[in-house]
Amino acid sequence: MTASNNNPLHGVTLEQILNALVAHYEWEGLAQRIDIRCFKSDPSIKSSLTFLRKTPWAREKVEALYIKLARTKREL
Repeated sequence: MTASNNNPLHGVTLEQILNALVAHYEWEGLAQRIDIRCFKSDPSIKSSLTFLRKTPWAREKVEALYIKLARTKREL
């Protein structure tokens, strides 16, 4: 297997990740899990993407939550 087969983020854009998390947790649930102001105060996909692209630590948290969600959905 190649590294891309083992990487759950391979081929998934940040926008797709964020849309999946918002669809599952909604903005309020997402803000509870990741304490970022762009999720709490007038949240939008566009403003969140802008922030996450500029802030590596926040992006890592979002990606980690997405991986956790993807694993739990796969187990169902």
